[in-house]
Amino acid sequence: MLDDMEIARKVKIKPIEEIAEKIGIDKNNLEKYGKYKAKISLAEVRKGGSRKGKLIMVTAMTPTPAGEGKTTTSIGLADALSRLGKKTVVALREPSLGPVFGMKGGATGGGYAQVAPREEINLHFTGDMHAITAAHNLLAAMVDNRLHFDGASGLLDCRNVSWKRVMDMDDRVLREVVVGIGGPLRGIARETGFDITAASEVMAILCLAEDLRDLKNRLGNIFIGYSSDKKTVFARDLKAVGAMASLLKDAIKPNLVQTLEGTPALIHGGPFANIAHGTNSIIATRMALSLADFVVTETGFASDLGAEKFFDIVVRTDHIPPPDACVLVATIRALKLHGGVKLDEVKEENVEAVEKGFENLQKHIENLRIFGVPFVVALNKFPSDTKGEIEKILNLCRQERTRVALSNVFAEGGKGGTELAQEIFKAMEEEKNNFQFLYPLETPLLDKIEVVAKRIYGAKAVAMEGKIKRRILRIEKRGFGHLPVCIAKTQYSLSDDDEALGRPRDFTLIVTDASLSSGAGFVVILCGDIMTMPGLPKIPAAERIDLNDEEEITGLT
Repeated sequence: MLDDMEIARKVKIKPIEEIAEKIGIDKNNLEKYGKYKAKISLAEVRKGGSRKGKLIMVTAMTPTPAGEGKTTTSIGLADALSRLGKKTVVALREPSLGPVFGMKGGATGGGYAQVAPREEINLHFTGDMHAITAAHNLLAAMVDNRLHFDGASGLLDCRNVSWKRVMDMDDRVLREVVVGIGGPLRGIARETGFDITAASEVMAILCLAEDLRDLKNRLGNIFIGYSSDKKTVFARDLKAVGAMASLLKDAIKPNLVQTLEGTPALIHGGPFANIAHGTNSIIATRMALSLADFVVTETGFASDLGAEKFFDIVVRTDHIPPPDACVLVATIRALKLHGGVKLDEVKEENVEAVEKGFENLQKHIENLRIFGVPFVVALNKFPSDTKGEIEKILNLCRQERTRVALSNVFAEGGKGGTELAQEIFKAMEEEKNNFQFLYPLETPLLDKIEVVAKRIYGAKAVAMEGKIKRRILRIEKRGFGHLPVCIAKTQYSLSDDDEALGRPRDFTLIVTDASLSSGAGFVVILCGDIMTMPGLPKIPAAERIDLNDEEEITGLT
């Protein structure tokens, strides 16, 4: 079979005006970036009517280094719905350069279920990531400028500044830095650090804002630290909001591209789900719901991260509704890895390991049932899957009284997603949607953490040092106890230990830090060894990427 890049280059994609026409967007409201991608003007966004489409949210079992194909499934499902005559839009996150050059690679799907133009989407796209980075770092510069001119008696206490800098790259040496050294002309010397742009609160704000006015209000509410008399200081106190919003004036507009089969795709915003809330922008999803019969959106990683945050953070904004149905992506390879098989042996038949690893998928099935939304398990098919392994997982799902469908979109595109699409139709028609949040907002922050840990992760307890507990209680005392929690932890396990595969039981979730994201509207709870600035692996994907004499990018997976 051809590789992803060869497949993409063989397909003649359509001019972006034709894609816009499919969902009723006037070409005069497109701001084109070349022939095949465009931003949609805010005038068109504001014109959007009431919701008419049904929302399908795609999540997965606990991911593994083998890759589960969640984005590929989302794209293939959207193409399948289009083939069945449904006006469909797929709404996805933008790739971050960190994973593109790191371990994960690009985020444009695979095989015959891709969005295009893939190289441009993966590298720079329309500049949104850079605009978010600039807006975030502008605030950081204004913080240090205020410290420089005001000194110890000013608005901010340099010992209590929480706002770091960001960049859209994996770079572990920047996790902790010292700035302002070398004399008084270089500012106040203090310890700080860098996060990756996908973990920036500005990113979360862009994705959770309803419109430009809401964006500016949220930017103003960014907590940056404490004054010398322990009062909270926000971005609005530094008069940073107008300039930050000016840098984001184009980034707030959704990006329109297409799948290889010509299904419209809105790709906008890119928060990580292991650190942030892991969903594309509310503006893009809500617009898609006003234009299409069906909207397929994706949440980051598994149900314990992206899906839980989608339900408890994104849906709580009231800007978009709970999904009408969910898809839970599973693979034979992941089941075998969670069943104890080594990565280099996952292509070998092992029905026993499939059965053992099913306990991981079983927990994610339980999680979706907690939220009360109809769902279908999508078994994402790989060439190495055997008939015996497939029958085993299908039978195990049936024993759980769970809807399950084979998905072969990687090899067949939309055609390979028809069975999944039809099973989703049945789920929406035959099952009642009893959506419910995991906890009420008036629940204390410590109790919210415990609810997520015990009910979604399967922990028996939560532990933290006294200083972390006091930090959380201080956030609550300052009037932010009503916010949902956004738990940052490893994506590779239901627990906070990335080596605890399968379904860990009787473990204690270790909380290592907490911070307030008052502009985004949640409290970040860090667990285990999670890092908000990733590092490159021993052999990064960047080593395989090149530009040939024909100006074609090669090696981008």
